[in-house]
Amino acid sequence: MTTSITNAQRREGMRGFLARARGSRERESIDDLAERTIVSASERRRPGTRIGMSLTHVFLVITLVVAGLGPILWLAKAAVTPTQDTLQQPFALWPNGIDWANLSTAWNDIHIDQYFWNTIVIALGAWITQLFIATTAGYALSVLRPKYAPVLGALVLATLFIPGIVLLVPLYLTIVNPPLLGDVSLLNNYLAVWLPMGANAFNILLVKRFFDNLPREVFEAARTDGAGPFRLFWSIVLPMSKPILGVVSVFAIIAAWKDYLWPMLVLPDPAVQPLSVRLPAVQSQTELDVFLAALAIATIIPIAMFLLFQSVFLRSAGLGGAVKG
Repeated sequence: MTTSITNAQRREGMRGFLARARGSRERESIDDLAERTIVSASERRRPGTRIGMSLTHVFLVITLVVAGLGPILWLAKAAVTPTQDTLQQPFALWPNGIDWANLSTAWNDIHIDQYFWNTIVIALGAWITQLFIATTAGYALSVLRPKYAPVLGALVLATLFIPGIVLLVPLYLTIVNPPLLGDVSLLNNYLAVWLPMGANAFNILLVKRFFDNLPREVFEAARTDGAGPFRLFWSIVLPMSKPILGVVSVFAIIAAWKDYLWPMLVLPDPAVQPLSVRLPAVQSQTELDVFLAALAIATIIPIAMFLLFQSVFLRSAGLGGAVKG
């Protein structure tokens, strides 16, 4: 009974230590940002400096809005605009009204609903495989650190220098006739997309870099309490790695959502192809307004991903550099 109470107290103390450490790191990062400025506090008090900085901020905001949101807003407008209006007055704001039927036509007549679902399935499978492989490989290279970890890390890094187009033919032949499976082919099977996407060296190194900056004292304390490798990974490392997991999730889903060449090769059946493959195929047979509506529908998930994970992504821009206290 005494041992269980002691272990519970240790775990509670560890949680308090982690919370205090995170709070102190956030305060230190805020203080660092407040100190690292181009213009000093005394110069900001000058009227000319304040006016110049305000004008610069306004100019930058307008430029970013036009360059970043401009194409997306134009596509949203063109998706509900008749074709003739888009061709004659592309920058006019609905001269002849709004045609909401474009969205329903794109969804039903050219089967955007089916291709949209195929894309979600591909993105979800790619996200799971990439997250699983990146976290387990990064954990093995950074936390477990076997004797061969430097050699394995060097081999993973070396794959980044190999152009993807060079691996296209051997990878395709492997999918057509996978080893150990006999005459079974993975063509028109989503595994043919998920498995190659899972072997992403960049994500592995990204997660390893983050794990390298986690406090080793927490790992030693967990091992002292009897935590094994799996318990250490599941209960200690993953809860502390939410920022990098969000970054890898965004990278994985966006990459799977926009990938064109590989899904086109391994998914020749139109019934299982994603939006990135089917939209170019149906462009020549579709009215411009309906096609633009289909493009607008295809951008929903990437925009939603950005809105959901923007705070996590921006906080993790340092790739774990601020994790150490």
